[in-house]
Amino acid sequence: MADTNAPRPGNPVTWFEIGTDDPDAAMAFYRDVFGWTFETHDSYSMITTGPDHSLHGGLNDTRAAGPSTPTTYAVPYIQVEVVADACAAVEAAGGKVIAGPASTPEGLDFAHVADPAGNHIGLWRPPAG
Repeated sequence: MADTNAPRPGNPVTWFEIGTDDPDAAMAFYRDVFGWTFETHDSYSMITTGPDHSLHGGLNDTRAAGPSTPTTYAVPYIQVEVVADACAAVEAAGGKVIAGPASTPEGLDFAHVADPAGNHIGLWRPPAG
């Protein structure tokens, strides 16, 4: 399996997240239709799309999220070198920063942005190391 934390040239989509207020039904759907597997940690489940697939994702139980989080969504995440710089580039190109940049305690940097048409995109950089 490919290392999702390894540097990627060209800012590819390297992660996706699905938000739902019915995670059991969502997991059953994606498992039954696509064969995906899930490893649940509290209100977040890690998604593996196949044994040799390098694209992984997460399923967020939005019942545990804050009031500004939509109850359902699907967002591709683009891996970038510096999240704050990518946010500035989004705004310079006519997009909007929705949330962030922010960091997790583990050092993962992320932000949510919108392109000029309003499409939601995630930006992220894995922890160093």
